[in-house]
Amino acid sequence: MTPNQPTQGGEAALAHWMRSPAYKTWRAGVESVKGCLQPVRLTGTWEVRHAGSGDLITSRQGKVWSSCGTRRAAVCPSCADRYAADAWHLIHAGMNGGKGVPDTVARSPRLFATLTAPSFGPVHNRPGRRPCTCGRWHPEGHPLLASPINPDTYDYTGAVLWQAHSGQLWHRFTIALRRAVAAAGGLTVRESSNHLRISYAKVAEYQRRGLVHFHAVIRADGPTGPDTPPPTWLTADVLTDAVHTAASSVRVDTPRPDGTPLPLRWGTQVDIKDITATDLDLPDNTDDDGDQVVADTRLAGYIAKYATKGTGATDTGDRRIRSQTHIDQLRVSNHHRAMIQTAWDLGGQEQYADLKLRHWAHMLGFRGHFLTKARRYSVTFKQLRAERQAHQLHAALTDAGLPDDTDVIVINDWQILGIGHDTPEQLELATAIGDRIRRNAQQARKERL
Repeated sequence: MTPNQPTQGGEAALAHWMRSPAYKTWRAGVESVKGCLQPVRLTGTWEVRHAGSGDLITSRQGKVWSSCGTRRAAVCPSCADRYAADAWHLIHAGMNGGKGVPDTVARSPRLFATLTAPSFGPVHNRPGRRPCTCGRWHPEGHPLLASPINPDTYDYTGAVLWQAHSGQLWHRFTIALRRAVAAAGGLTVRESSNHLRISYAKVAEYQRRGLVHFHAVIRADGPTGPDTPPPTWLTADVLTDAVHTAASSVRVDTPRPDGTPLPLRWGTQVDIKDITATDLDLPDNTDDDGDQVVADTRLAGYIAKYATKGTGATDTGDRRIRSQTHIDQLRVSNHHRAMIQTAWDLGGQEQYADLKLRHWAHMLGFRGHFLTKARRYSVTFKQLRAERQAHQLHAALTDAGLPDDTDVIVINDWQILGIGHDTPEQLELATAIGDRIRRNAQQARKERL
């Protein structure tokens, strides 16, 4: 019997629940949130009234379900799929236009860049035709892969502090990138704002060794953003050189626990590709499924899917560490446990109080957002969600026989009844329903391509 299979008693409880009078209503709730595993159950009213007269146009009352909205696939695959879909629209619009972004951006210089973490000690790997540095061959999926060859000499302190400062390192990279582009055109940074603008969308992904690297779409625009073309001298090659220059020049300085300085930089592996309408090979990484990305549409999907991934550890990334006993009981690899322990220990020192490392120990010290973008790169998550709400309001007005431009007031009055599912049997059934909904949606997307 596999871990996901119910026990004999569990199967009987499942059958009993599916025969109960409440099952049909419960199932409708699950389907309304597309199989969300942590739904918020609410009771109350929703009203749409005419702004001028106050007359009631339409209303709903009673019990409703709302999705949890997490981005983490390990917590709720269904909500993570929606987050990834929004991320796809955000990223794709910045490459090809749409969602208020002009399609002329497809003719702007655009790069797909990957910036990695530096080495903090040799790790077990699969170098191809040669054995690992340890002298052995490691098959794919071997538990030693990406763990330190010598844990006693691996710089866990440096790794965690790099992770904690990676967001600041990215910020300095974007500043250095704008300076490098301006210098390439013989301009000062202030002068360059009258000629060009650099926009980006980037997502953080955990490597198997527990450190993040950043995938980014970087685009050159004219001075007002995507509605104007960049100067003719700003080609993809110029932008590529500027990325290399910026990545190699920036650093963040922080002290080690004993006070010695620790300069933090990007790793030497900086992968940059020109985005075109032809096939684009993705950078090699241990978590990739090996698929080829064809053109901008699938590249956006490749980047977006990493916004829903966790640390790669078995039993962390989804809940914060509360105590040393909690760390001792985690079901994680020795390497991930060492990173969590290091973050916890450093977080207890006054000099690192601002980093809040104990708060982020479950994320192996990473404190940043998984997906960020420049202000004018494309649409925002907030705008995408507002678009869905506007669609729902449009449906309500259409049902009432009113035009879209009717001035209305929407009144929500809800109270929480509960969060999640009440029994293991309900959770198991919700998981199955969500899996079916997701499979059907994936098949529909494939048929549209």
